[in-house]
Amino acid sequence: MSEEPQGTGQAKAGGDAPEPEEVLLAAEESLRDRPEADIEQRYARPGADRLSDSMLRRVSLRRTGAKQAAFFDLDKTIIERSSTLVMGRTFVRDGLLSPTTVIKTMYAQAVYQLVGADHERMEQARSAALELTRGWEAERIRRLVREVMEEVIAPLAYQEALDLIAEHRRAGRDVWIVSSGGEEIVEPYAAHLGIRDVIATRSGIDEQGRYDGTLEFYAYAGAKATAIEQVGEVRGYDLSACYAYSDSITDLPMLSKVGHPVAVNPDRELRAAALAMDWEVRDFHATVRTRDQHPSGGAGRTEVVAALAGALVLGALAWRFLLRDD
Repeated sequence: MSEEPQGTGQAKAGGDAPEPEEVLLAAEESLRDRPEADIEQRYARPGADRLSDSMLRRVSLRRTGAKQAAFFDLDKTIIERSSTLVMGRTFVRDGLLSPTTVIKTMYAQAVYQLVGADHERMEQARSAALELTRGWEAERIRRLVREVMEEVIAPLAYQEALDLIAEHRRAGRDVWIVSSGGEEIVEPYAAHLGIRDVIATRSGIDEQGRYDGTLEFYAYAGAKATAIEQVGEVRGYDLSACYAYSDSITDLPMLSKVGHPVAVNPDRELRAAALAMDWEVRDFHATVRTRDQHPSGGAGRTEVVAALAGALVLGALAWRFLLRDD
């Protein structure tokens, strides 16, 4: 029988809490009211809210036989922050961004750390970021990632998250990273942690090998939940026995899909939902350079999160603030 992870910083949600129905109805109404439909018409390809058949075939080929899984969000769940400045320097050096953009990106990163990102900010940021990167050569970005991976800029990860990942592995569960970040970011970082299963955003690429400003799959909000259902069916997971970890109310659908949802460093809305549903809440504090835990060559890969997480997730947030008129 699989063991339940113990971890550190663990606390069960409790105290005076709103009625569960009130909190969940309010959260679901917020999800419905976001300007997603209008934005998706501008940049998402048909079917961008679910994994394609080709993606699912790859998932099936990597089947391990495990009947349970643990799904981890990335930013503020595994990673404390994103070293946007480091990637900004790389993009400036390669002529992709101006120094002014990088400075304003740093400001947006600070805002993200303090208040997080709601639906409207995330959606507008994503749209702006896609416009910003339209025409960039996909292979050029991958090359930059590889170059950055060779430098010593290991980001800080939560020790508690790394411990949980190890516990789930020992219990025989598959471990997934589920992130709205691009595959170019998430897959190499997951590999650095020894995680091969990833659900991440996939950008559209034209015949010239350039980003075309569209998304083949957008791993955000309800699409994350749909993807977990899809991989659960392909892998044969018992979702009622699976775990999911996230910090954001935007991941309420994902957390609701599993039997063991855990709110990690939750924003105000998710904390309220967790309290209402009597979900587990964990606050992570201890940070560690992941390269220190992988002395045999893992240092470089860590940089992927420091680098491109800012460009496509937090960097997208930066662009949203960059273009604000107020």
